[in-house]
Amino acid sequence: MSIIHLLWLHKATLLCLPALLYFVGGVAIRLSVSNAWRIARAASGTALFFSLACCCYALQAGSSLAVHPCIDSTASVGNMHLSFRFDLIASLMLLLVSFLGWVIVSYSNAYMAGDPRELSYISRLMQTLAAVLLLVVTNSLVVFAVAWIVTGFTLHGLLTLYPNRQAAVIAAHKRFLASCLGDIALLGGVLLLENRTGSFEIDRVVDHVLKLHTVPFSIQISAILLAVSAIIKCAQLPLHGWLIQVMEAPTPVSALLHAGVINIGGFMLIRLATVIDTTPAAQVLLVLVGCLTAVICSLVMATRISIKVHLAWSTCAQMGFMLMECGLGLYRLAFLHLLAHSLYKAHAFLGSGGAVNEARIKSLALAIRPPKLPDLLVGSLCGLIVAALSRFLLRPSAHMDVAAVFCLMVAGFAVARMLTAASSMRTVVGTGILAAAAFTVSTLYFGYDEVFRLVVPEQAVGIVKHPALFSGALAAFGLLYVIQTTIRMAPLGRLATAMYPWLYAGLYLDEIFTRVTFRLWPAANVGTDIQRRDAENPFNAAKRTFENAR
Repeated sequence: MSIIHLLWLHKATLLCLPALLYFVGGVAIRLSVSNAWRIARAASGTALFFSLACCCYALQAGSSLAVHPCIDSTASVGNMHLSFRFDLIASLMLLLVSFLGWVIVSYSNAYMAGDPRELSYISRLMQTLAAVLLLVVTNSLVVFAVAWIVTGFTLHGLLTLYPNRQAAVIAAHKRFLASCLGDIALLGGVLLLENRTGSFEIDRVVDHVLKLHTVPFSIQISAILLAVSAIIKCAQLPLHGWLIQVMEAPTPVSALLHAGVINIGGFMLIRLATVIDTTPAAQVLLVLVGCLTAVICSLVMATRISIKVHLAWSTCAQMGFMLMECGLGLYRLAFLHLLAHSLYKAHAFLGSGGAVNEARIKSLALAIRPPKLPDLLVGSLCGLIVAALSRFLLRPSAHMDVAAVFCLMVAGFAVARMLTAASSMRTVVGTGILAAAAFTVSTLYFGYDEVFRLVVPEQAVGIVKHPALFSGALAAFGLLYVIQTTIRMAPLGRLATAMYPWLYAGLYLDEIFTRVTFRLWPAANVGTDIQRRDAENPFNAAKRTFENAR
């Protein structure tokens, strides 16, 4: 008998143990700072070990999205059962959150050293991680919703760790109000599902929906409410401003938010994919909002200089892309996107302190001239060829349906920029390096997809592919590619100079919600009238900065 089987005394106990360790660490550290950090490190390390054991056991048992998970029911109250899901998604998410928690705790130990709010920070951090781990493994929609709401409260405490920082308090208030709207939509969707299916258990809800010949109106409304909840909590337009403005919180908090908490909306959609796919209106909503957010935030991101603000706009765009994938029925790619984005954003935020050195290195590099129209045409064509070649080498017999064509075009757009730069260079070595990098990136993308196709097959829920949705999403990303390449050709051209003021101000999409926040929840001691006006309209601050510079 392997050590994994020896550890697996009770699946529910092992699944809950990481969350329990973090919870105990969060409520039992009112000691000295040194002892608090010892408890936090021990809890994070032990949680990571048991999460790794869960993941290994799930892989060994052959769990996947297409197989009904093992459910451990430990208690029941009426229609509500305290049960936990044991499948590959839960195990991988458990490992991801535990790993990020271990990294963030280790990083915070040095980052928060000597801070007067150190004990409060440790407690709230541990409680947040405990709530996230609980919602990852639960099979109950009630426990999931409650854990997500608790995550919002504990995260609010981390974002307002320094109550004297006015900008941080205002942004936290905006996030809290937006989160409340998302919570209302979430609870409404959960209650409608229970009213129709007679259960709060995810597996029973999915089984009930699969057996339906016609989708009731209540199920459709529930799917729309769940999609709205994910859109709001993933900081999609126009309720995105809080995610950009919480940068005054400690950097580990930003890493936790952008790498973990913000992804819960996508995780919920993957868990309830069967419900979402019954309602075309929910899918259209996800694709429409996701595409608009991804395109607009990608353009706004290019106008930002601050590395953390740049990363925040990037998170908004990435969340839009993930929700769009869920709306298109590409849940396997969405789950892969979730894992990759979490690891990348954690590394990017925790390494943001090295931005100065990176900028210094880039300043020493040789400048590349702006690409011309022939370079762009050659790069775009080569991007599609490289993406198609990578896909063919990995799956020669792959059926090219509408979803495969969409993924192929997106991968082509992604690597076309590197190939465009390669065509504009005048050195053979530089061109070869960029071309090889483009082929490597494309191959890794499709290679990861193939690995996930083997271990996490697409759900057998009869997902209907809508060619119109794929065409609209592809047109949106094609437009984004055209705008970005046009600006690269002429950085001081008519299009760039016309769009820059609007993009720098974020298209003024956040101003209305900011004013509503001040009316509903005015922050105490916000500051002078000038600071208040700047918070309500960031363009005023930018305009005054330019005038002072002149």
